[in-house]
Amino acid sequence: MYRIRFHGRGGQGLKRAGRILGTALFRAGLEVQDAPRYGAERRGAPIFAYVRASRSPIHERGVISCPDLLIIADPHLLAMPDSGVLAGATTRTVVLLHTGEPVSLWRERLDLPGPLLILPRLPGEEERFRGAVCAGGAAALLTELDEGLLARAISEELAHLSAELIMTSLGLARAAHAALAGERGIVRQEEPISAAGYKTPAWLTLACEEAAVSAPAIHAAATSELSQTGLWRGKRPVIDPGRCRGCWWLCATFCPERVIAVDANRRPRIDYGHCKGCLICLRQCPHHAISAVPEEEAAREEKA
Repeated sequence: MYRIRFHGRGGQGLKRAGRILGTALFRAGLEVQDAPRYGAERRGAPIFAYVRASRSPIHERGVISCPDLLIIADPHLLAMPDSGVLAGATTRTVVLLHTGEPVSLWRERLDLPGPLLILPRLPGEEERFRGAVCAGGAAALLTELDEGLLARAISEELAHLSAELIMTSLGLARAAHAALAGERGIVRQEEPISAAGYKTPAWLTLACEEAAVSAPAIHAAATSELSQTGLWRGKRPVIDPGRCRGCWWLCATFCPERVIAVDANRRPRIDYGHCKGCLICLRQCPHHAISAVPEEEAAREEKA
């Protein structure tokens, strides 16, 4: 059985990537499960999707805890321990990281026990096509799939979109597939988990505590400030001081997260630790003083 997990952000098409890969495997004659996992979060929040595929009936259910293939669409998620991107990775887990940086850099950073592959950023790739790109890269690593099955799955799953979007997705998925063609078959199927020898866990009964101690932390004051939601961003809003006219009430008022403050000179300042990158401020600025800068580009400028 193949156990595959996609990790990315809301809006990057990872839910669709799981469906594309699942459909391709189903067309190849395998039994398939595919499902996304996310809460009520908005665009940019961490999500994941998982796919199981087997020649025999699948009796496993729930989230995949030990994946055979792990696809990471956004490397910034690795800085968020709560997103659990590498949870369950073992020496046999193949990690496919979608980034423009070299594999040697990420081997040193992650020190993973298993194989690490890079799916490079493609010319003309936009964030909304990232799911198709990751599905194409993942398909290249599985013996059962070829470019024809991948193209058929994309055409089926994206049939509700325009012909132009379908063709762009197909082109990018094929390019990703070609980039990893030399790694075909690197992901191996593992045996289904057996229930034989399962032992009921021993239960530990704890005495009840006072409500003030055991109540959820959500009832405490200012706990949201501890969550660095700025890590959700794919792009950050950057204010051009030469264009800014100091009409602070627009960007500061329309910001849904209240992360834009105004200094003594009536100039807006953005709290990037909590800005989620919705870019509503960009659309509200009448003087076009705010631009969207990809996080990777902003990080390079900060280092320079």
